[in-house]
Amino acid sequence: MKKIILADSQAIFRAGTAKVLAMDEELRIIAQCTDVERMMHAITTFPGALVLFAASLKPDMGRMRVLLDAAGSRGIVIAENHENPAAYTQLGFRGVVFRNVTGQSLVECVHRVGAGEICVPSQPQFADSPEDDVVGTRVRDRLTPKEMRIVALIVQGCKNREIAQRLKTTEQVIKNYLRSIYDKTGVSDRLELALFAIHHRVLAQAAAEVGSKLEAEEQAAAQAAAQSASSRAHPVAPPAVA
Repeated sequence: MKKIILADSQAIFRAGTAKVLAMDEELRIIAQCTDVERMMHAITTFPGALVLFAASLKPDMGRMRVLLDAAGSRGIVIAENHENPAAYTQLGFRGVVFRNVTGQSLVECVHRVGAGEICVPSQPQFADSPEDDVVGTRVRDRLTPKEMRIVALIVQGCKNREIAQRLKTTEQVIKNYLRSIYDKTGVSDRLELALFAIHHRVLAQAAAEVGSKLEAEEQAAAQAAAQSASSRAHPVAPPAVA
């Protein structure tokens, strides 16, 4: 049985990856890490493991290689979709997968690296224009602005309660919206929804833009609230009358 250390700060992608790997009886996830220091600790704690980690964690690659070699472990990089895999294989990492990797390709890469091989995928092909991603474009256009906000927060790993708080509504309303979103996307749960969005470039870009806009609105509202509170705490004195 191959031992797997899975490290990624993206909760949804990490959960999806764990779900795929758990379906293979020869693979066992022994640690899940959300940041670099936890990952480094897991590498020293569980020698001989396959370490599947996100490049977005931005670890010190030199330190990573030293720890992996000392532990007799091998590293597989989860690269962002437009990165060059050679940048990682030249550093000595044995495998590279992209964010849009299929479950079958992910499992195959893990097995090949576990067997001592080097697994370097071909550069993924992306739609050059929205019209080329027919499914992603169709789904994006069918979703309402409110539904797109919910999708953006789902991709960020938010639970229903947090989504309701951030959108200033109730959990039941969010559940009702999710049923509509599932129908429009053809998925059955929030994990499938997040992975569907990640794998369709047009939808992923739209969700990222909406997520950034939502964060900007929240920051602006927080600043306005802070200024209002400061004004109430320190009212301006009226000008003296001569």
